[in-house]
Amino acid sequence: MRANAKAAVLKRLQRIEGQVRGLSRMVADDRYCIDIVTQLSAARAALRRAEEEILADHVAHCVEHAIASGNKTEQRRKVTELIDVLSRSDR
Repeated sequence: MRANAKAAVLKRLQRIEGQVRGLSRMVADDRYCIDIVTQLSAARAALRRAEEEILADHVAHCVEHAIASGNKTEQRRKVTELIDVLSRSDR
């Protein structure tokens, strides 16, 4: 992972970690269910954004490198890997 992408993802994950701790406190404090569900939705959205950042970096770095290499086997492997992970992320 490129250094700037890594720093951005780590920062985002630290915020998500704080969100999840906040969710635990909300449950422990018997907060209103809809407020908890709303915050769960926000945490899921934040995780999706982190996933998108990592995938974008992967395409810009790893997949691009495989394409530039001219190695057909490596190109197919990277594209197959990307398709597999994208199909799993929809579940």
